[in-house]
Amino acid sequence: MARINFLYRSKKDNANLKVRLQAKEKSQNKYFQLEASTEIHTTKEFFTTTRNKKRGLTANEKNEITDFYNKIEPIEKFILEQYENDYPKPDQKDWLKNVMFDYYNPIELEEKRSDILTDNIQLIIDTANTRENAQKQLGISKSRINSYKNLLNIINKYQSFKTDKRKFRIKDVNQSFARNFLNWMINDQSYADSYALKKVDDLKTVCKDAEIDNVEVSSQLEKIKGGKVDNENIIYLSPDELDKIESLELNSEALENARKWLILGCSIGQRGGDLLNLTENNINNINGLEVIQLKQQKTKANVTIPVLEKTAEILENGFPRKISIQKFNDYIKKLCELAELDEPTKGRKYDKTKKRRILGTYPKHDLVSSHICRRSFATNLYGVMPTTLIMKITAHKTEKMLLQYIGKSDLDYAQQIADFYELQRMKNQKESVLKVVDNKEAVNQ
Repeated sequence: MARINFLYRSKKDNANLKVRLQAKEKSQNKYFQLEASTEIHTTKEFFTTTRNKKRGLTANEKNEITDFYNKIEPIEKFILEQYENDYPKPDQKDWLKNVMFDYYNPIELEEKRSDILTDNIQLIIDTANTRENAQKQLGISKSRINSYKNLLNIINKYQSFKTDKRKFRIKDVNQSFARNFLNWMINDQSYADSYALKKVDDLKTVCKDAEIDNVEVSSQLEKIKGGKVDNENIIYLSPDELDKIESLELNSEALENARKWLILGCSIGQRGGDLLNLTENNINNINGLEVIQLKQQKTKANVTIPVLEKTAEILENGFPRKISIQKFNDYIKKLCELAELDEPTKGRKYDKTKKRRILGTYPKHDLVSSHICRRSFATNLYGVMPTTLIMKITAHKTEKMLLQYIGKSDLDYAQQIADFYELQRMKNQKESVLKVVDNKEAVNQ
């Protein structure tokens, strides 16, 4: 059993106390002592006389004695706990000195992670540059950061709608919470089904991230379902519609420039941000083939696209002038309006009052945006170009993803197979007719 004593060892009237550990070395059944200095400063008078008084103490003396024991008791407890962990040997002369150093210089423990939902969303945003992305590299994409920022804003808004106004905690996110949150987003806030489900997915990801740091989560977390919905409103420009846009007589350089970007985009199938960042530096000649090479911002995929006739025609005098994606969206809506693409079309249009896209039926030109380039490319070439080649350019990882993207179902796929066999039947029939004709000519000769 170890014992702790505090000693006044100085000849001065004011000094720091020493602390002594007296313990028994188990193997040899011998007692030993270790000594170290403390940072408790006191007077010889107090230590030898005042603290030992039983009666006649003044109020100041009582306070001084209480303060003294409040200082030595945690030291005694700390030393005994370390002794029980280490069981030092007599030759470990510096053991007690090291213990006292650790007492006065504690290692700061990492701050416990908050279990408040909004705090955890903000943490992901704040540490985005050190988080692993889908490509197993550091730094999540700007679009993912924006997705979490949007989630934070939506959760804050949803929280303000609740009557108790309490802050949501990670463990609150159960199946009931997810259902109510989804219902509020779709029915009260008019968010698109696909967007609302994506926010539920993001919410689930935040909770799983918190769970890694031992934050309590709901036992129902794994059962929460987000996911995607099929593209119900596929908006693209058909070849005939693109011809109408190309045929327009324009008296605006801005619209002329935007049209070049639009036609180029529908020819190479890239997202608006990737398209509008292209320059002459993206064109290379590889083994005699002129190609456009780029790295997609979203997927980080390297894409190589041959410069075919239509693309070469657009780039004959170089790339169109630089333009912001906001201006591009405005100009291509105007181009489609001038081309009289006003067929009533179901889709989502931005509502300035509600500050979000609202589902409805609008003239087609109102629903056009930069994304129509990539979708038009994939849709118009599906069934014409081999699907694997389309995927190489759009960077869809699976054929299923591509079919969902352009709104093709299993029935469309089956129809494509049926058309192939019909084409083969007609080809075989034609070859049979040609053989009969050749045989007749041979007989006549």
